[in-house]
Amino acid sequence: MMAKKTKQAAEATEAGDDEAEGEGAKPKRKLPLKLIIIAAAGVVALGGGVAAALMMFGGHKESEAAAIAKPAVFVDVPEVLVNLSTSGGDRTQYLKVKIVLELPDEKLQPQLQTTMPRVMDAFQTYLRELRPTDLDGSAGLYRLKEELTRRVNASIAPSRVNAVLFKEIVVQ
Repeated sequence: MMAKKTKQAAEATEAGDDEAEGEGAKPKRKLPLKLIIIAAAGVVALGGGVAAALMMFGGHKESEAAAIAKPAVFVDVPEVLVNLSTSGGDRTQYLKVKIVLELPDEKLQPQLQTTMPRVMDAFQTYLRELRPTDLDGSAGLYRLKEELTRRVNASIAPSRVNAVLFKEIVVQ
């Protein structure tokens, strides 16, 4: 009796498979395709929601950080006028520079004022060794800015300035 039931079930399954291969094959393919499309749309919608949430909550953190950030402190350095190093009989060229130092906080300003002669000496010594070709292009000015920053920081160590900023540069 049990063997008859299993045999009938096997025949019914084969008959169902034959129908599925003929007409039912298409619905079986469409169903997974529809599920894949629905799942993909869900993932895209979920990703959009997460991105929107990050933008909303991330923006608040940035604005809070900007509100907490201290305003920059700037100190003017006396104007520097030096003659540039020339080779042989070339006419003398001059460099005039107006510089501003960006400090991390106001506490450094009194220390910088007391060491300003040392800073000016470091600037004068370095600038007098420059040739006019050393100042060509933006790369030359970038190197000048980096070297002046390094020399200021060496003069006021262990304190540091954030940057050396140019107000005016004239080569004549």
